[in-house]
Amino acid sequence: MRWFVLVTLLLLLPGLLRAQSPPNDRVLDEIVAIVGNDLILRSEVDALLASYLQQRPQAYSDELWLEALNQLIDQKVLAEHARRDTTIQISDDRVEQALQERLNQLMQQVGGQARLEEIYGKTLTQLKAELREDFREQMLAETFRNRKLQQIRITPSEVRAWFERFPTDSLPTLPDLVRLSHIVRYPRPSEKARQEAFEIVAAIRDSIVSGRSSFEDMARRFSEDPGSAPAGGHIPDTRLADLVPEFAAVAARLPIGEISQPFETPFGVHILRVNRRQGDVIDFHHILIRIDESQTDPTEAINYLKAVRDSILQYNIPFALMARRHSEEEATATQGGRVVDPRTGERDLVLSALDPTWQRTIDTLEVGEISHPAEAVLLDGRRAYHIVRLDRFTPSHRVSLETDYARIEQLALQEKRARVLRQWLNELRQSVVVRLVGKARALAERYPDKIVTSTLAKR
Repeated sequence: MRWFVLVTLLLLLPGLLRAQSPPNDRVLDEIVAIVGNDLILRSEVDALLASYLQQRPQAYSDELWLEALNQLIDQKVLAEHARRDTTIQISDDRVEQALQERLNQLMQQVGGQARLEEIYGKTLTQLKAELREDFREQMLAETFRNRKLQQIRITPSEVRAWFERFPTDSLPTLPDLVRLSHIVRYPRPSEKARQEAFEIVAAIRDSIVSGRSSFEDMARRFSEDPGSAPAGGHIPDTRLADLVPEFAAVAARLPIGEISQPFETPFGVHILRVNRRQGDVIDFHHILIRIDESQTDPTEAINYLKAVRDSILQYNIPFALMARRHSEEEATATQGGRVVDPRTGERDLVLSALDPTWQRTIDTLEVGEISHPAEAVLLDGRRAYHIVRLDRFTPSHRVSLETDYARIEQLALQEKRARVLRQWLNELRQSVVVRLVGKARALAERYPDKIVTSTLAKR
């Protein structure tokens, strides 16, 4: 099941991969599996495998191709059982939202709606119509699978038995690990830097309004939003609720087709043109000029953090409460200031992997102490000032149950889930007709342990 999350729009639209990569054999396409009333095409398996190999480069093999086929069969079997389960309902609104979000991502990747329509030779409306039921199937399968995942638990004795399978001398040594909480304040840009950004945006707007340049051309040349600049500043159908409040307020009241006056958000200074508005969903172009962060005055942020630190120490106010009230980093503020690895969600952070600005601050602390205000490069790359509490320090050590139980428990649970899910999926296949044909049948005969069909298919 480790590829289940890789079933993306590239899988649903294998034509994109075929357009970019010439076929390496003479077979353009063929049916390779029949699952219930659904067909799986060779091109779909090829597209999923290509997506995987792009992320984890390795040589093609027939075994990998069968693994990709297994993923597609699993999805269709799960979706079939989910359809039989009357307690699982995927509304049209949920499907439409998921589909629109995925198309928005793809439009930004390829350079806008026009480019996407050019690649596929279809309008956006036609693409949606073709993909809607594929997305519904994915969502049904994922819902049914997640329900099973939530039922799989692991006991302490199972964790210990799993861990004891590994010889002691094969266990890895972990580096120094820390758990941290912090309260963040962003330095305010100087008035000079703000004014410079406003003047640049005003000049860009004048050039567009006077007809000397198009909005799209100026966005490509000057916008500092990397996500939309290559598409001429275009951001397709987006909910107002997904925009920062300052941007949403302007977008909600701006007349269609007009270009806004320059306005400021936490990202910088913008101008905006709303192309279409339907309810709370808008299609728009914008240009962003960031305010020069090198021209900031940290005095206000430092003094604010000093006051917060003093309140915690003098009045014994909980750090987590003050983080929720005063930290400007939303991701950690809502968690009481707890810092986690944004990629894994882990609280234990490798000390040597942190930015040097963090390391210099942490080196001055004992467990439980709170630092003085210090400059830091945050985990999202932004510069700010913060006060840091060292919640835990775990020195470099060989992995053991005593020091790393939570980490070991998670690994053991992952393995148990994979094993139980595979067995469960094989059982589910027995009540759905799964037939292999063409290339799939030939490979399954060569590697009989790599794929499971149903007994129904043999009757």
